[in-house]
Amino acid sequence: IEALACGTPVIGWPHGSVPEIVEDGVSGWIVGDVASAVRAVGAIDRIDRRLCRARFEARFTADRMAGEYAEIYARMLSGRDSARREPGARCA
Repeated sequence: IEALACGTPVIGWPHGSVPEIVEDGVSGWIVGDVASAVRAVGAIDRIDRRLCRARFEARFTADRMAGEYAEIYARMLSGRDSARREPGARCA
């Protein structure tokens, strides 16, 4: 996320949060082996750094994330969220 915030394309393995953060061919490359990683390094100039920053702005800024949390809490408090459970209820 920090790399995208700086407009730096990311090359990563398809593990952890990489598939959720990196848009393959758009904000970086998701690779499956060393040979693919080497090819991705050679192709890194095809990734638009401004687009990396724009993807970060659209998905990961503190203001955006805080706004989404506020919306979730508001839905939960109003009873419009199906995930709301009664106090002491167990998760199924």
